[in-house]
Amino acid sequence: MKLHQVWQFSDMKAVSLPRLRTSPKRHAWILVIASFIAIVIVWAYLYPPPRYTSPIRDWLPAEPARELTDEERASRVVFRQILTTPIVRSKSSKIAFMFLTPGTLPFERLWEKFFEGHEGRYTIYVHASREKPEHVSPIFVGRDIHSEKVTWGTISMVDAERRLLANALQDIDNQHFVLLSDSCVPLHNFDYVYDYLMGTNLSFIDCFYDPGPHGNFRYSQNMLPEVIEADFRKGSQWFSVKRQHALMIIADSLYYTKFKLHCRPGMEDGRNCYADEHYLPTVFHMMDPDGIANWSVTHVDWSEGKWHPKAYRANDITLELLKNITSIDMSYHVTSDSKKVVTENPCLWNGAKRPCYLFARKFYPESINNLMTLFSNYTLI
Repeated sequence: MKLHQVWQFSDMKAVSLPRLRTSPKRHAWILVIASFIAIVIVWAYLYPPPRYTSPIRDWLPAEPARELTDEERASRVVFRQILTTPIVRSKSSKIAFMFLTPGTLPFERLWEKFFEGHEGRYTIYVHASREKPEHVSPIFVGRDIHSEKVTWGTISMVDAERRLLANALQDIDNQHFVLLSDSCVPLHNFDYVYDYLMGTNLSFIDCFYDPGPHGNFRYSQNMLPEVIEADFRKGSQWFSVKRQHALMIIADSLYYTKFKLHCRPGMEDGRNCYADEHYLPTVFHMMDPDGIANWSVTHVDWSEGKWHPKAYRANDITLELLKNITSIDMSYHVTSDSKKVVTENPCLWNGAKRPCYLFARKFYPESINNLMTLFSNYTLI
């Protein structure tokens, strides 16, 4: 076997290697295989499988068979631009806590305890719809925004939510946005809440299909063609959304107008539709279903089967009650028809089962002292 010379390095020994010769037949086979692979790649690019969706299009479901209206196409362009904008996180990223209240916040002292020591990681915004609140905590002073009257069950509730978001979005460091009521209290310490919300790319918007009288019976055909009945969804208004979704909410005009005009109390056939329960669940089910968790991180107890959820008095506040709420790791939805179908799903955070709730309502103001006493115990991780 002939040997060829190898470069000699000063501190290395020369190694003699055999000269490899490739036959013409082998060259031919390599060319054939390479050509085949190239053809397969080009074919797959030009003619993708029927179920394939480009990652660029994954932000939206498939377009309907009908032709989109001009308004729909414009909305999709705006939503796509928002959703494909890279998320910018920094050490100064903050959570915006947005309080929607008729007046004074009865749990300011409790929230002050929750926020204590975490300056620079949160911002507070207060929308008081009836009267100017009297603040007992200094961290709430100067945090009131311009507010308008809010009437329960009307689009004015959504208007207030959008007003809060518009104010909070002005701070570029606000990366997550939590809507809270005057009867809400924290269930965990600040670090736990911050890591829970900032550590995932999901928004927590309650969303489920209810074929009953309190669900799809409220749908109006006047929402066609943009909103079909099969896409109509229901959920709690108390959301927690990432910045991209917050931008979508205030940028939307098309779907907001549909719900403003055709989802309201006293509609035709004696139907009562409440925009705050249907607008966001429907829009995000249509526009970014994989971007929401389908449950709210704010707990509320509907087990009594009444028009309003269970409210907690001072005597109800025990460590056992609060621990029970913080340990819930399944989300429940019940249809309002005669079948009362119960749907249970684990609360998955980045694929792992975690407790569902970070906050809870509805608590009477009289419970403040008991909550203050128990806070350090029930907010332990």
